[in-house]
Amino acid sequence: MIPPAAERRAKPRVDVLEEPLLALEQRLFDLSVALQRQDVAALDRVGAELHHALAATVEHFANAARAGSLPLALRQRLALASGKVAAQREALARATASLDRAIEVLIPRPAVAPLYGSGGRSARRSTTGGSALA
Repeated sequence: MIPPAAERRAKPRVDVLEEPLLALEQRLFDLSVALQRQDVAALDRVGAELHHALAATVEHFANAARAGSLPLALRQRLALASGKVAAQREALARATASLDRAIEVLIPRPAVAPLYGSGGRSARRSTTGGSALA
């Protein structure tokens, strides 16, 4: 059984941690919805909000950890949120790579002839018929 004084100290900590964690979880949900809808404006907005929510949550949890132990249920929720952030990051990386490949197929990069060959000589053909400076 937890002594009453320790319980009073632990309870406000849970309340202080619950709010930023809920905000983080909501931003993750919002990001998932924006990704499904392919809503670029919402992605920009929610991405920035998620960044701030994540920073605030980490700060609150770090402060609480320095002050004492963190409740197991909140640590598990934070770990789950962290896993979702990593999954979203991976999904965005895959989507970006896929888009880059599609753009490369549609708009190939122009081939640039090398200026010099492997022996240091000019790789470009010389023109016949003399010099323009002559």
